[in-house]
Amino acid sequence: MADLLHFELVTPEKLVRSEEVHMVVVPGSEGDFGAMAGHAPLMTTLKDGTLTVFKTAGGAPETIQVSGGFAEVSANGLTVLAESVD
Repeated sequence: MADLLHFELVTPEKLVRSEEVHMVVVPGSEGDFGAMAGHAPLMTTLKDGTLTVFKTAGGAPETIQVSGGFAEVSANGLTVLAESVD
């Protein structure tokens, strides 16, 4: 679907997640930002914090703790390369 964002969460050890979601709120080093389908291209470092994943519009969010790394939003979706995930 055009209104879904492809989201991947990766650590040095493994691919943690690869799924279609509505929105992800990312703890960027310059501030938190929400990524949805059609977001402008962006690359940022991460601060230690909480990724908030919304699988559907209005759905209950899921939270994932991440430490360090990078996030990239591109035409292919959102990729979060985290140093570690709790």
